[in-house]
Amino acid sequence: ASGNTASEILNNVPTVSVDPQTKELSLRGNSNVRVLIDGKPSNIDAAQLLQQIPSSSIKQIELITNPSAKYNPEGMSGIINIILHKNSQEGFNGSINSGVTFGITPKTNSALNLNYKVGKVNFYTNYGLNHGKNANEGYINSYRPLFENKQEFGGDNLNTSHLVKLGMDYYIDEKNTISFYTNQNLVNGSGDGYTNINYSSLLLRDSQQLSDSETDNYTQTYDLAYKHDFDKKGETLDFQANFSNTDSPENSDYIFNQVNPNSTRVTTNDIERDTDYLQINLDYVNPLSETVKLEVGAETRIQKITNNFDETISEPSESYNRVGNSNFVFTRNIHSFYTNIGKQWKKWSVQAGVRLEQYEIDGDFENVVTSTTPSENINDQSTIEDDIFAIYPSLFFNYKASDKDSFNFNFSRRVDRPSIGQISPIREWTTPLVESRGNPALEPQFTNSFEVNYTRTTKIGSVTAGVFYRQINDEIGRVIYKNPDNVNQDIISYDNFDDNNTVGTEISANLKLATWWSVNASSDAYFRTVKGTVQNANTQEQERAEADVVAFNIRMNHNFVATKKLRFNLFAMYRGRDLGLQFEREPMYRMDIGSTYTILKGKGSITARFNDVFETMNFAFDGNIPYRQTGAFYWESQTFYVGFNYMFGGGKNSAMQRKQRDQNETQGSGGLL
Repeated sequence: ASGNTASEILNNVPTVSVDPQTKELSLRGNSNVRVLIDGKPSNIDAAQLLQQIPSSSIKQIELITNPSAKYNPEGMSGIINIILHKNSQEGFNGSINSGVTFGITPKTNSALNLNYKVGKVNFYTNYGLNHGKNANEGYINSYRPLFENKQEFGGDNLNTSHLVKLGMDYYIDEKNTISFYTNQNLVNGSGDGYTNINYSSLLLRDSQQLSDSETDNYTQTYDLAYKHDFDKKGETLDFQANFSNTDSPENSDYIFNQVNPNSTRVTTNDIERDTDYLQINLDYVNPLSETVKLEVGAETRIQKITNNFDETISEPSESYNRVGNSNFVFTRNIHSFYTNIGKQWKKWSVQAGVRLEQYEIDGDFENVVTSTTPSENINDQSTIEDDIFAIYPSLFFNYKASDKDSFNFNFSRRVDRPSIGQISPIREWTTPLVESRGNPALEPQFTNSFEVNYTRTTKIGSVTAGVFYRQINDEIGRVIYKNPDNVNQDIISYDNFDDNNTVGTEISANLKLATWWSVNASSDAYFRTVKGTVQNANTQEQERAEADVVAFNIRMNHNFVATKKLRFNLFAMYRGRDLGLQFEREPMYRMDIGSTYTILKGKGSITARFNDVFETMNFAFDGNIPYRQTGAFYWESQTFYVGFNYMFGGGKNSAMQRKQRDQNETQGSGGLL
């Protein structure tokens, strides 16, 4: 994985997919997944954050598909927890990673990990740098009656990101430890793009939209933790407080040109986004006996988001001017309490838990528009309020039939609360024909999730097969409707729909087929119904629509040991066709090859990798709702990477006890740990 970002790594992980265009993350075919960094949420949008974390800063990735009541219930598909490097070896040690990815333009990806442990104090730091320009392009052919056209898209984005983590652990004595760390994440970005619209009819005017943007994102996170071990073995008390602030201003300019006759419209957008987030946890664990364990805890989460959007539109040749200001202030408070009780006897173990949560939101939206055309003047105000008390039970059964066979059944209730992007009335992005904005009236969706898994262990490895079922209430889905202020433009937003059901099956294997050959392979299939609202192309009325979807995916990762110093890797994936309300996504597939050569007496390595060897990875679709459309999008999928890794220092490993949610060990989804 050297040289990749977290986003690229996750695209190779079983059951996980990353949309190549939007970078939206999905688990088991669903984008309602919660992403944590070192067990903590982040103010940064997951799609953006995962592109900023270099692979060399990642120690481990945890997939928790059906979390227990101890975990926050957000995310219908489960939790992805990315653990960054932190060790506790005596003395001074660390590693440095640096590499270059060659695509249309070269891109750099580097990281430095340092650790120093002396006496009762352990200091550690990580620094990651990503820099490079990425190009993309695409087209959409639209066969809308009387408006047949072809849209061509393209652009470049230049981004530089710095991710710094500084921390320390102080071992007061054998029973008390205090820890502190801070993450500082700074991103500077710029981009330019174009959208060309060419109509088949001579009666319609072709147009072009040019854009350029400057974006910044600065997130600072501070975390304080205290752990106390009681005299009784296994009895612990943990306190943790985490605060983060994100400031992400954006400035964008759009120039919209029409031909025959020629006219120009200039739009300037200034956006200010600021988010404060505070989370406080208190967790207590008590082994009541050798076979019974009790867990109780409480949590408070307080979030405040402020969005301000200023827009200026002018047409110099027509003396037209329009100035708008939208302001959205949103607060969300969540207070919760949980308890888990676990019991183990003979070959069976069971864990039952419940989480109680009080959920409160309050949002104020104001939109003021002043125009030289009086009919466009707007002065709107609206308020969002909600107060929900909910109970989230969980239940886990484990049966170890033999040393080779084990079974697991689990159930949990989960929730998907609308994100700020889904409820904010301020538009997210726009083109001449399409605009995206949120829906303030959106309600949370609740999910009852069931799983059954079977694991078979053999001499050459293990194979796991599972089936899952989800029953979804008030499902959140996409809607499309006409912009009341622009009859030629569609609005993409969100709405709640009726209840829905999803069922899926998975199988994965970790096998060592020979002393020189090991393989990790997985396949999955999902069966679900997609629901939404589309506009009838003939009547122009909004209609509810649904489609039954069967999605199939397969991944294989082969590792070959040529010599003690030389290794080769072959990765291949196939993502089957997928069906939405508007279009069918065509299959996607790729193959990567790579090698690693160890140098400097095992402390260094050189890695080379060729991604998408046959340049087959792209996004293509074909649809008929509300009218016929076809299209494709392309990006720098075929690249070559070369990198260097070096580890220095050393010392006896002194593993440190950490809070369970921060342990650099797989937590699992339930049962006795």
